[in-house]
Amino acid sequence: MKIKFQADADFNRTIVAAVQRREPTIDFQTADEAQLRGQPDPEVLARAAQEGRILVSHDHHTMPVHFATFVTTRRCPGVFLLSQDVSIRTAVEELVVIWSASEAEEWVNTLQY
Repeated sequence: MKIKFQADADFNRTIVAAVQRREPTIDFQTADEAQLRGQPDPEVLARAAQEGRILVSHDHHTMPVHFATFVTTRRCPGVFLLSQDVSIRTAVEELVVIWSASEAEEWVNTLQY
């Protein structure tokens, strides 16, 4: 099954838009589209999991802790944490390569930096 992405509320929307321009068939939902803005991390993880979406975030502080708790009781499609310092070009290239070269099942219950 192809990867679907869910952006966290803190994730750079320019990256989402650039990924979608680069590869229009990628399913990459913004936090606003999913109505996740203002939701606590556990709820964001639960909603992404319900929709089979890998969560993409810049939140290196709280998200890893919530992810670790979440996967003790539930299946998670995965979480990708990108540094806020990563260039837009690098972020786009990495996400497009991951999407094109792998399947969603490969990332289940993984946290990738």
